[in-house]
Amino acid sequence: MLSTDLADLRAYMADNPGAVIEDVARERNVTPRTVIEALPSSMVRLGGGEHFAAAMQDIAAWGEVTLIVHTDDAIFEFTGAIPAGEIGRGYFNLMQPKGLHGHLRHERCAAVAFVERPFMGKTSPFVAFVNADGGIMFKVFVGRDETRALRADQLVRFRQFADRIVAAV
Repeated sequence: MLSTDLADLRAYMADNPGAVIEDVARERNVTPRTVIEALPSSMVRLGGGEHFAAAMQDIAAWGEVTLIVHTDDAIFEFTGAIPAGEIGRGYFNLMQPKGLHGHLRHERCAAVAFVERPFMGKTSPFVAFVNADGGIMFKVFVGRDETRALRADQLVRFRQFADRIVAAV
């Protein structure tokens, strides 16, 4: 990416931090990772992809969150507790028989991004698991209570975990 294009993207994201990351990436022909990295530095911290399993285990203890998978064709949202998992047979396996379960290609995770930015008028903190191609595997958003306020305990855990893995880079 040319430095002028990157500077333009950074300026755009500073003015529009709530823009849909995947839409900006598509419109500008860059990866979602590039868009995340273009956010103001106060809004994003990146840790290495080797922290995938630890991040998922920590998130499994948070309680109800929202997991989003955003593709060109659909946006899937799951609200509930993320199950604990373990690595086996080349995947990080979510270990529950019903609800959210599956097999995640953890070795394709190149970065774990901790993003706190405004979205639709509210602070919206999330963890983005970024793959080796610069795409977003999925995002996990800090939960909200019945009044739509962020769950304070989860926000603390989000920030503490970000502090731990970003310091480990």
